[in-house]
Amino acid sequence: MSGSLVECVPNFSEGKDARKVDGIAASIASVEGIAVLDVTLDPDHNRSVITFAGPPEAAAEAAIRAVARAVESIDLNSQAGVHPRIGAADVVPFVPLRNITLQACAGLATVAGEQIWRRLGVPVYLYEAAARRADRVNLEDIRRGGFEKLRERVASDPRWLPDFGGAALHPTAGAAAVGARKLLVAFNINLNTPEVGIARDIAKKIRASSGGLPCVKAMGVRLESRDLAQVSMNLTDFERTPVSRVFAEVRDLAGTHGVAIAGCEIIGLIPKKALEGAEEWLPLVEGFRPEMILEDKLKIVPLE
Repeated sequence: MSGSLVECVPNFSEGKDARKVDGIAASIASVEGIAVLDVTLDPDHNRSVITFAGPPEAAAEAAIRAVARAVESIDLNSQAGVHPRIGAADVVPFVPLRNITLQACAGLATVAGEQIWRRLGVPVYLYEAAARRADRVNLEDIRRGGFEKLRERVASDPRWLPDFGGAALHPTAGAAAVGARKLLVAFNINLNTPEVGIARDIAKKIRASSGGLPCVKAMGVRLESRDLAQVSMNLTDFERTPVSRVFAEVRDLAGTHGVAIAGCEIIGLIPKKALEGAEEWLPLVEGFRPEMILEDKLKIVPLE
C-alpha cells in the first residue's frame, strides 16, 4: 500500500562489542528507503536493540540482512548474558506504524521468516500475531530455557520443530523468533540493592502471567557491572497499563523490602503517548533525551 510504514525492532545477542552491532546496523541501513532510528546496547544483558523503519518490503529485506550479519558475527556457544535468548538474531518483530494493519505485518513476518531459513539456514519460530499455533503466541514460551534447551528439545521432540527449518538449530546462531506486534515500551527499573531475589519477587507480582498488571511482562535480573538488581519489563499495551502505574507498583513493592529506586531505563524508543503522566518517573530515566521519542525520530524517514 502506498505510504505504508513499518517499524522493525530486532534484538541481537551482543551488547558488549559495539563494532559487531555497528556492522549489523550498517547492513540494515544499506537497504534503500530504510532509516535506522536507534541503536541501544546493554552489556549486562549482552543484548542490543536496533530500531528501524521504512516501507514493508524494504523493512523485510533489511531484517533479513541484519540476521545475516548477526549469523556471521555472533556465536551463541561463547555468548552469555542475563537475558534469555535462542538466537544470534533473537527476536525480529514487525510493527505497523502507518497505512498498514497488524495482520499485514504478520504476513510480512511470515515472508521474512521463510527467507531467513532459506537464505541463511536459521530456523524460525513465528510468534505473536504471526503465530501459527496458540503455544507460540507468547515469546517467553518459545524462549524458555534459551538456546541450549531449545537445541535439545528440537532434536528430540517434534512439538518443538520450528515453523521454518528442521530438527536442528544453526550450530552458532541458534534460531530466530519472527513475528508482528503492536508498539510496546521496553522499560527497566533499577533497584538500589544487589539482591536479585527482591527484583524477581517484584517481577513475579507485577507480570500479567502471574495475575499482576495487565499487559506487563517482567523478570528480575542482576546487573553485575553496576552491582544492582533490575526489574526488566515489556509493557505490551501502555494505554491499558500506563508506565506511570507500573512505576508506582514497582516503587511500592520495593518499599516493602526497604529498597529505593536507583533509576529507570528506556530501551530503544518510546511512543509520545506513553509519556503521559510521566512527571514522577521520567526524571529518573538515565540519559533521557527527546530523540528517544518515536514520533520525533520518524521525521527522518523518507516518505514514499
